[in-house]
Amino acid sequence: MADRLYIFDTTLRDGEQVPGCQLNTVEKIQVAKQLEQLGVDVIEAGFPISSPGDFNSVIEISKAVTWPTICALTRAVEKDIDCAAESLKYAKRKRIHTGIGTSDFHIKYKFNSTREEIIERAVAAVKYAKKYVEDVEFYAEDAGRTDNEYLARVIDAVTKAGATVCNIPDTTGFRLPNEYNEKIKYLYEHVDAFAAGKSILSTHCHNDLGMATANTVAGVLGGARQVEVTINGIGERAGNTSLEEIAMIFKTHPDLGIETNINTRKIWPTSRMVSTLMNMPVQPNKAVVGKNAFAHSSGIHQDGVLKNTSTYEIMDPKDVGIDENSIVLTARSGRAALKHRLSVLGIEMDQEHLDKTYEKFLEMADKKKQLGDEDLLVLAGVSADNNENHVKLESLQVTSGKGVTPIAAIKLKIANELFEAAATGNGPVDASIKALKNIIHREMELKELTIQAINKGSDDLCKVHMQVEHEGTRYYGFGSNTDIVTASVEAYIDCINKFKVAKI
Repeated sequence: MADRLYIFDTTLRDGEQVPGCQLNTVEKIQVAKQLEQLGVDVIEAGFPISSPGDFNSVIEISKAVTWPTICALTRAVEKDIDCAAESLKYAKRKRIHTGIGTSDFHIKYKFNSTREEIIERAVAAVKYAKKYVEDVEFYAEDAGRTDNEYLARVIDAVTKAGATVCNIPDTTGFRLPNEYNEKIKYLYEHVDAFAAGKSILSTHCHNDLGMATANTVAGVLGGARQVEVTINGIGERAGNTSLEEIAMIFKTHPDLGIETNINTRKIWPTSRMVSTLMNMPVQPNKAVVGKNAFAHSSGIHQDGVLKNTSTYEIMDPKDVGIDENSIVLTARSGRAALKHRLSVLGIEMDQEHLDKTYEKFLEMADKKKQLGDEDLLVLAGVSADNNENHVKLESLQVTSGKGVTPIAAIKLKIANELFEAAATGNGPVDASIKALKNIIHREMELKELTIQAINKGSDDLCKVHMQVEHEGTRYYGFGSNTDIVTASVEAYIDCINKFKVAKI
């Protein structure tokens, strides 16, 4: 039977310490609810004594979520613990996370204290927290640089005082994976509470040297059964261990005998929510959630993936909430990738035509970094203004503005017959598409809309790429215009014109 690994998410505490990434209470609640859907076991909601905003956020998050444990951070100070206990009064499951620095660097320079005094303060803090809650987690700050023998003495003392979880942070991201593994093993072997099941070990690794995830996995293999992580790996300095990386490591390695409660299909939307709310873009090559994580531009890779995804993918994109992998067309792409993309765009070619198109494709790809759908249609001799298009936009008039409900009036030509309709919406694009749907009665679901500027200046020409799903098949369309709304409607119509059967 697989061992259960508990996921402790500290996006709202350690993650929020990144400069410029602070969230208000409403936004924190939104993230907390998403973390609950994701399946995290513990949400560290804040550091209540640090500010009235943090105190209030812990209170409101405690009210908003149901089953995850809500955790509040404190120093080994009684007033901190009092404040944390008050902030957790509405939590269904509550935990106080208290602790103190244990490395000689902290003992000497931060506290001007002694090893024995630190143990006394640690024990006193745990005992004081136990007056309020049964579930008390102790953190030994800078445990990564604390010698193992002394660290074991501290941890043994706090577990005897009632600590249910012991957090062993590599606060500075200094340890190597084998060293961190040995540290966790040493504690497991020298502190009776762990083998007896009275307390569990937790990892909390920072990424200063790029080893946070590796150290966390090493800690779990050494006996830790809780990991402290953040969405997208955000956190102080170089960040924390990424939740998504840990979840997918153990999902793709069932032989390790470790399982989590994470609904991995919620990873992608959670990543995007946190990135958007914190205004912190995810680097393109970020593992699991970067936009290039499932993208292939090499011709050899593209050919392999199109034949069988397992040739170059160890994860199914759907397992992390992404609908499909991405075949990026560049000068390194092969015929198979070009043929696949043209097919998606509704263009089928015989081999001779494909070979000629591929030669033109390589010439254009040498001049541009990446080719889009519009480029491919030009290469294939197809234009968005092709006279054979069944549906054409004749006119579009939109009224919107502050305090005004957006309304759109549209006129379409379908098989040389004019149709008109109007609709209101949440915005000008929404109103326009609803008006269009009042003419074209089909079950169409908008999957993606991307706006790209083509040139600079006040009269920018913009390009809109769109994905629409119809009867289980996705269609890609594009439109370009100086007006974003018109370009969006043209892109939508372009999708419709690629449907195999027209039912207007």
